[in-house]
Amino acid sequence: MRALRLIAATILSVVTQAARADDTEPAWRASALAMVPAGHVAGLAYRTEASTGYLAVYPATSNDPKTPASVFAARQTLVVALTPDEKRAVSAELKPRSGPDPDNDDTDFAKLHADLAAKRPTLPEGTEPCDLGAWSIDKDPDGLNVRAEPSAKARVLGTLPPPYKLKLGGAENTPDGGWLTEFRIIGFRNGWFLIEGAKPPGKDYEDEKRYPRNAPRPYAGRGWVASNKVGASYANGATRMGGLFQAPFVDAKWMPAQRELGGAIDTDGGPKRIFACSGLWGLVESRDGVRGWWRALCSNQVTNCS
Repeated sequence: MRALRLIAATILSVVTQAARADDTEPAWRASALAMVPAGHVAGLAYRTEASTGYLAVYPATSNDPKTPASVFAARQTLVVALTPDEKRAVSAELKPRSGPDPDNDDTDFAKLHADLAAKRPTLPEGTEPCDLGAWSIDKDPDGLNVRAEPSAKARVLGTLPPPYKLKLGGAENTPDGGWLTEFRIIGFRNGWFLIEGAKPPGKDYEDEKRYPRNAPRPYAGRGWVASNKVGASYANGATRMGGLFQAPFVDAKWMPAQRELGGAIDTDGGPKRIFACSGLWGLVESRDGVRGWWRALCSNQVTNCS
């Protein structure tokens, strides 16, 4: 059901987002930038009406791994008084952003995030709800520890296998380093991901008749893993391709970013690091060192996640 709704959201918003990325900024935005309060970063100027401009702004710490933003948090806007010709900012005031913005409303994604927010009571206290596909990048032969709490001192519930190759050969598309153990990320807190549903490495990609019965079995229950042991691929989140957002919103500042072998990031490949998550967004670092938010991460090891 979630997959169908995500596809629908993609179809409905991808054209809008592509067009929005090419829009020319209104003339007043340049002069309004000087009025952005300290500690904030300007995003899109998303509306102009009745000699008033509205500029999306987000905390400057939104893409800091120590203080990641939340897609569920209340938003703010810089309300800008304009000259009669609407070409220059006269004054500005930071105000709460009330209700969805008709010019920047991802209705289907808003519903998906509302569903995740409703699940917050089922998660450990203080956990940020998330929904992302990912895998373990830990090569420790003993496996990656899954812990009962987001702490390196917490009780170990089980492990996730390191990269695995069938001893008697396997599928032609087996990754050079072996199959990685996949799982769902359902939450985040203080540098740790809450995961569940881990699958035996490579089982979904290999011939069931050839997959060994004694292949490594991961701990499939719910538990915590350190964020620096987790990887994923970029998926199509129906946002502007080629870069990352300063906050987990499509009207936040957008920053160009590169793939490992050059070229703008897209659904081919994945980030260098995943630091945090919020809803359907992941705070990542691109291969060329840009840190920001990307909507939708997946764990497909054979094809891209378009």
